[in-house]
Amino acid sequence: MQNIESLFRSYKDDVYRLALSYTKSVQEAEDACQTVFLKLMEQENITPGKERAWLLQVTANTCRNLLRSGWWKQTVPMEETLPAPAPEYSDTWDKVMGLPPKYRVLVYLRYYEELTTREMAQLLHLSQTAVTTRLSRARRMLKDQLQEGTL
Repeated sequence: MQNIESLFRSYKDDVYRLALSYTKSVQEAEDACQTVFLKLMEQENITPGKERAWLLQVTANTCRNLLRSGWWKQTVPMEETLPAPAPEYSDTWDKVMGLPPKYRVLVYLRYYEELTTREMAQLLHLSQTAVTTRLSRARRMLKDQLQEGTL
């Protein structure tokens, strides 16, 4: 297995962006990244060449566990409690982040990480048909939202 430090340098942005797409919180995404790389340090046997897939799968699992936790359901995003200028994002990105997590993550993986439906299915432990269906629904939701904005 590659050196932990080189894996961190290579994949930290991928892991962070996936965590951010799940949590929609910078702080929670950073915590999830830390958890993922700590798990990497504990892992002894990752198939060479499969490190990225392993990291993305662990990230998805970590974020799903976080979203299911009772603690998460009782928290309020920091952005809602402290007034601060919002960063500049495109309208499309705002619409993507407004999707439910199960759709948002698929749009992120498909268009930002450029994974195939087969790779997404393996990563998220879903059937390829489920991934295709959810991705289709997400596209339809985005299309409807974007068309509403132009009317």
